[in-house]
Amino acid sequence: MDSLTRLDDIHQNRIRLSKATVSFDDRFTLREIDWTITPEQHWVITGPNGSGKSALAAALAGIGDIQGGSIQGLPNNVEIVSFEVQAELIAQELKKDDADIMDVISLGTPVSEMIFDHCQDTELAQSLVEKFGLSTLLDRAFRKLSTGETRKVMLIRALANKPDLLILDEPFDGLDVDTLAMLQAHLASLIDTVPMVMVLNRFDEMPDFITHVAYLDKERKDKERGDRERSGKQRGDKGRLKLTVDRQDDAAFNELYQLLHLKTTDLSVPEADPTNKLPALDPSQPLVKLTQATIQYGDTVIVDKLDWTIERGQHWQLSGPNGSGKTCVLSLITGDHPQCYTNDILVFGFQRGNGESIWQVKQFIGYVSTNLQWEYRVSTSCKNVIISGFYDSIGMYTKSTDSQKKIADQWLALLGMQDRADQPFNKLSYGDQRLLLIARAMVKHPPLLILDEPCLGLDDINRQLVLALIEKICQGSETTVLYVNHHAEDQISGIEHYLALEKNH
Repeated sequence: MDSLTRLDDIHQNRIRLSKATVSFDDRFTLREIDWTITPEQHWVITGPNGSGKSALAAALAGIGDIQGGSIQGLPNNVEIVSFEVQAELIAQELKKDDADIMDVISLGTPVSEMIFDHCQDTELAQSLVEKFGLSTLLDRAFRKLSTGETRKVMLIRALANKPDLLILDEPFDGLDVDTLAMLQAHLASLIDTVPMVMVLNRFDEMPDFITHVAYLDKERKDKERGDRERSGKQRGDKGRLKLTVDRQDDAAFNELYQLLHLKTTDLSVPEADPTNKLPALDPSQPLVKLTQATIQYGDTVIVDKLDWTIERGQHWQLSGPNGSGKTCVLSLITGDHPQCYTNDILVFGFQRGNGESIWQVKQFIGYVSTNLQWEYRVSTSCKNVIISGFYDSIGMYTKSTDSQKKIADQWLALLGMQDRADQPFNKLSYGDQRLLLIARAMVKHPPLLILDEPCLGLDDINRQLVLALIEKICQGSETTVLYVNHHAEDQISGIEHYLALEKNH
């Protein structure tokens, strides 16, 4: 595979990562990153914790072992400020205290040496020292500084080196308000001379001059990779670049903001309505039990002798190709398939065919599908769409209670859509409609939430939004999730049980 190359004058000074897989010992691996940075662009790298933000920034500085693909176009003069580099500098200083190898006690490298011996523009460095308020600390040992002061020294060194690429990993952490404003103003003055890449967890700290956003997420582990990792052949977490967004694209930028909100918010799934709870289920019974379930049309067998038990708290992923019987199995559970009464099916304590009504069963199920979204064509507000879930209706025909309105507001806050409570549902994007329908299905906290191909018809960013919401539901509610899709490898954190159907005909 190609090694790391520096091609300053090729492709208009573009930095290009092509299927780049970069390993950082056994700790982390970036996988197959495709990304291009042009000189006039300024990027923010963002994503949830553990997604590889700092690793991607480090790769741009030439750190890490390229195991596949290539990184081309990195300039020779790259400066990076990060917690990892900061810790490395401190560790180097602490080594000077090792009494076993030194005859004298080291006082440590003074701040002045750390700054002025490592910069191209001493006049600029001196100006920044004054702006950062470090003039009185120049004679102090670098390792004696506070974390915030150490970060200031590193920023001064990087800026005074006049880099061709400036990489700043959480540059605003630990800075007071005045220093933060000063740094942002200085960075803004550089936008015509140096491309910048920042790692930020907080969107509200993003400078106005940022032109593009790169979003990373953890890679889901399929079973085969998980087995390899447990055997020691492949270890560490992995991250992928999921999305790149032009900040001028308002719709895409707002969707990314909403995705980050769902991924990182401390908000949990809202509680059910305490004034209108579902009947209690027998805790000793499974939610669903299919015994030798078979669906057959003439000589064509769709589902053949399927045994499947869904216990409380077991989140399941049901996958399989078209024609494998996924929808048929769902309709056995919901009671919508005529052959459900010729099979041995136990649902929520009811034995199918023993006189139960279909509504006795369906009250315990939340259901979301593309067909439901097609059917939900009424012109009602986002808030009322969620409230309609209390009544299993399409649209609102009953006066809602104060408790239901409060819960709907909590769901809107979780989705990052509280400012759109009164907007018409049919005016929303396809992805936002899907999010609201999932919230509608969840408001009663049904024991079983069935999501039938919830990502069908969604673009990548809206797909990520829906998956993030499903993860949130799996993390924090008493609802068991049954997630149906075509691809077994398209996994969701929190789902640990899998059933893959195959075509029998």
